[in-house]
Amino acid sequence: MPVPGAREVIDGAVLLRWGRICVEGLELRRAEINALNVFPIADSDTGTNLLATMRAAQGTAETAAQGVTEIAAAEVAAAMARGATSGARGNSGIILTQVLRGIAEAVREGPLTADTLRLALRRGAVLVRESLSVPVEGTMLTVLDYAAGCAAECPDSTLAGVAVAAADGAAKALNDTPAQLGVLRAAGVVDAGARGLLVLLDGLVTVATGEAPARPEYLPGAHDSAAGLAGAPTTAPESAADDPHFEVMYLLTDTDEARIARLRDRLSELGDSVVVVGDGAGVWSSHVHCVDAGAAVEAGLAAGTVSRIRIESFAVTAPVQAGAGDCAAAPTETSGPNARGILAVATGAGAAALFEAAGAVVLEDEPVTAQALLAAIRAMPNREVMVLPNGALPAHELVAVGVAARDAHRDVLLLPSGSMVQGLAAAAVHDRGRIAVDDAFAMSEAAAATRWGSLRAARERALTMVGTCEAGDGLGLVGHDVVVIDHDVRAAGRTLLDRMLGLGGELVTLLLGADAPDGLADDLAEHIGQGFPGVEVMVYSGGQHGDLVQIGVE
Repeated sequence: MPVPGAREVIDGAVLLRWGRICVEGLELRRAEINALNVFPIADSDTGTNLLATMRAAQGTAETAAQGVTEIAAAEVAAAMARGATSGARGNSGIILTQVLRGIAEAVREGPLTADTLRLALRRGAVLVRESLSVPVEGTMLTVLDYAAGCAAECPDSTLAGVAVAAADGAAKALNDTPAQLGVLRAAGVVDAGARGLLVLLDGLVTVATGEAPARPEYLPGAHDSAAGLAGAPTTAPESAADDPHFEVMYLLTDTDEARIARLRDRLSELGDSVVVVGDGAGVWSSHVHCVDAGAAVEAGLAAGTVSRIRIESFAVTAPVQAGAGDCAAAPTETSGPNARGILAVATGAGAAALFEAAGAVVLEDEPVTAQALLAAIRAMPNREVMVLPNGALPAHELVAVGVAARDAHRDVLLLPSGSMVQGLAAAAVHDRGRIAVDDAFAMSEAAAATRWGSLRAARERALTMVGTCEAGDGLGLVGHDVVVIDHDVRAAGRTLLDRMLGLGGELVTLLLGADAPDGLADDLAEHIGQGFPGVEVMVYSGGQHGDLVQIGVE
């Protein structure tokens, strides 16, 4: 029987309204859901994680809708799936992403209707089960399965009827979760993630019928004497990690289904609560509870490009085991003056020799990969390793390497050197006599105090922030930004020096590249002497490719 005032379709605008209702509902129920949280880890944050994930989804959707008069349901749902995947928090949040992805896939050709809602719930349930390494009944996935089944079997052909059937089915399945999972029964609670799912399904009922369903408050202790629990298991399923200390999450791109499957298997070896999900557009989110956070990140590095790493400790004082199993050798130098070592990334034989003269071990791979840097850190015999990346890798890859390299035997400090000239400035103030944190501070300060730039010859016609260059033009860069273009390479170098020294400076370091034209160093040094008397100039042969000269100003 049709519900008065009910909708037959949910278009893009109404889907946005549903998202807002979900956020409001999770805000209202956050404390209640947190209080129910005992599985998989009793850390009382399921409500917080679901809310953060839904806020990320809704924020992305609202941004997509800005300035659009009529936005399609497909665009809103796809934005929600993207936003949720990028901003997922916790085990429950990452499962929520697949519910939203199910909706996104169901509405690709039109709005959400009774039929597409059935498809969306079934697709979400399938995606969730596929993403889990060890599905556990009595949780969010069981309740989603039941809701999808109720929607599929609903004899009512209206959207409102299907939405009500799904939500009421979820409410019934939620009440049954303690009978399926002993840890819930022992605590006298229903599953926290499933309670959050019910908030979302009730939100669909609200937008479809115009009325919000009435639900009781699910209080801890209310389900410990429920009927029908005599045969329920009294413990949670055995986990792969006896005592997980960390929750590790990160995003992955530049990967494929086969590599994701191998990642899921590897994470299952390292811990439990493994979920690896995609947004359907090439971005994947990974989640695991484990003892060895470094090994979990390393597994991601092997599977694709890692970003947005998030590591939370369940027990701050828990001991951390050695990283990456048996593949990371314990340092042999654990005390005394050789307990600390420097690893510097360098390109060019001359630059490598300069770093070696400063006491560093040099990684000369070109191009340097995250895996190569990780292997080089682990090969260091020192208890403390200070890394000068010198601009070889982007920040998110460096963070991933640092996390993977640290273990109970080795501390790794990544210093902020964006170029080899900054790295040389840092190495010059290194002092093994200081404690590591003080040494790292002094070296980081030296690197940060060194303004750096480079002179290059354009390889092809291109558009830069200061105009269009032609092949062969001289390009002057400050940091990574082109600030000078000149048909004469030497003139470009002189103008670049004027720009950099215009802010002051007492010492200029010129690190000459392999392709630097004859006399370039003399020309630049003479220009500094004439225009900036009193400024000291140091010239070194670096041998690097790409940059004709790297310039450091201190």
